[in-house]
Amino acid sequence: MTNEPIGKPGMTELTTQRLRLEPLDNAHLTGLHTMNTDSEVMRYITGRPETLQETMGSIERVKQRWAMYGFSWWSLIELASGELVGAGCIQHLARNPANPLEIGWRLRRDRWRHGLASEAAVRMASFAFETLGAPLLTAVCHPENVASASLMKKLGMRYRGLEPWYDMMLTTYEITRSEWLGPPRSA
Repeated sequence: MTNEPIGKPGMTELTTQRLRLEPLDNAHLTGLHTMNTDSEVMRYITGRPETLQETMGSIERVKQRWAMYGFSWWSLIELASGELVGAGCIQHLARNPANPLEIGWRLRRDRWRHGLASEAAVRMASFAFETLGAPLLTAVCHPENVASASLMKKLGMRYRGLEPWYDMMLTTYEITRSEWLGPPRSA
């Protein structure tokens, strides 16, 4: 495995049966901020609602990563309603290009338990392995975030342990490219 940054220039939009994954930008500010101010959505991410300035700062950082790497955070747009219902990413773990790629997601609370996170995660993982050629994909979550850990397992990811990421001890999972491209999985 190499420590060279993975990626290609450009902005990639992805689609699934029920979602359009659009590279996060200023047009998504209202929907993203509304989701990120929900204390239950943010419970296992930062532990607190986000301010408008923090959401705006996140969008600016994400736009820079899209320009630099050709991947970062997407807004999850529900095709039926046209609404932003979540966000998902392929990014360098802990935002460090020397680290492997990380997959992540969050959804509006009114869209929990509808399979949208699974749908988006499968599409983002396929992008990471098939388009970017990533050799490894990791995922992290708060140890009490059972729903995210369950999705990681459904994706075929292996539990690696509790590891220090983002200034806290997080449950860490991983899957290799060969494992992903192997036998079919159900998510």
